[in-house]
Amino acid sequence: MQQVTLGLVGGGTVGGGVVAALNRNGALLASRLGLTLRVARIAVQDPKKNRSTRLPPELVTADWQEVVNDPTIQVVAELMGGTTTAREVVRTALSLGKPVVTANKALLSAHGEELFAIAARHGANLYYEASVAGGIPIIKILRESLVGNRVTRLAGIVNGTCNYILTRMKLEGAEFGDVLADAQRLGYAEAEPSLDVDGHDAAHKTGILASLAHGFWVAPEQVYTEGIRQISPLDIQFAAQLGYTIKLLGIVKMVGANSGDSRGRRKNPSIQVSVYPALIPNSHVLASVNYAFNAISVRGDIVGDTLFYGRGAGAEPTASAVLSDLADAALDLCHGSPRRVPPFVCHEGNGCVLGLDEVVSRYYVRLSVMDRPGVFSRIANVLAKARIGISSIIQPEGHAGETVPVILMIHDAPNAAMKRALAQIARLSVVKDTPVMIRVESLE
Repeated sequence: MQQVTLGLVGGGTVGGGVVAALNRNGALLASRLGLTLRVARIAVQDPKKNRSTRLPPELVTADWQEVVNDPTIQVVAELMGGTTTAREVVRTALSLGKPVVTANKALLSAHGEELFAIAARHGANLYYEASVAGGIPIIKILRESLVGNRVTRLAGIVNGTCNYILTRMKLEGAEFGDVLADAQRLGYAEAEPSLDVDGHDAAHKTGILASLAHGFWVAPEQVYTEGIRQISPLDIQFAAQLGYTIKLLGIVKMVGANSGDSRGRRKNPSIQVSVYPALIPNSHVLASVNYAFNAISVRGDIVGDTLFYGRGAGAEPTASAVLSDLADAALDLCHGSPRRVPPFVCHEGNGCVLGLDEVVSRYYVRLSVMDRPGVFSRIANVLAKARIGISSIIQPEGHAGETVPVILMIHDAPNAAMKRALAQIARLSVVKDTPVMIRVESLE
């Protein structure tokens, strides 16, 4: 049986998970592929470190170049993370014409356009299934399974840490800080949690999905990013009373998807690419995705609505995605087919990413106002002058004192107009504290 030799760069959670998965299911893979995958070299930062998965000491080195430059290594897996050394590893391997498998969403978000160009120049391929949503095969679905569809909307829960925190806040009525501390103790959140809770991890993933779905590269700075630190139990409680659940969503939405010119030619796509907490209806399946699980809803113009659900992080789900890529890389290598469906192809002209100010949305707004007559009219007057409509005003009962909460549900309005109106409302003498605004996504 033909054999393909693998070199791993990184032996931590993901790298160790891949070694363990190959030990467990290597024979199964061989029977399905008609070839064997053999790990021939593993580069790690500290060869003497104790690890949950034993790495054969004769295969371990501290020098990644020994792995990448070894002429017997046919496929390189970059599993170390980061964007500096990892970038050098991937660039070097691709320049040698070697296929590379990576789980590194930060690297692809920051340097993906460059790396795919290097791969194309040298006739290599870069596989990246594990970079988004762990064990959910969303990359292959967008790249291959939905190749005949225009993706008109994608909405995903792609960060398990944030989903874990929001789930417990909803079920227990707990404060953000208390749940975050517990998540850190349990290992769901890092000691420095900003990458997750401020939305940056989700933004890396959402940008990759947007680039893949629409065929032009979406730079990290084009992804509007907002985290969950400002979400309070009070907002989660009011959202529930209104029939909604708050989730951190990655949103990729085509604007004017069916528009064309006078000759019927389709216009270049404009898309919204954003990460923010949003109210979603309890009737939508994403509302029931809880704890550390991920889920991505994709709408294609032919297939309609689809949903993909599973574990979005951890050694085993990520290793499963890496094994899928290793299998593809080995088959492509052995059968001389380095390209299947190209990863990022400009298929409908040069698209553009809308700035958030141009995006139209519905909104949930919570105000803390003085409990006196005439308050509602002053607030409504500001919104009316901004041409922003109110769908409902709710003053929850049971809140006594000089100030009380007021909930506004706002009709569709441009983000820029909404920001200006809220700034004016915040300056009203009857409004105390900073207004809270959360977008509403109907996902219809």
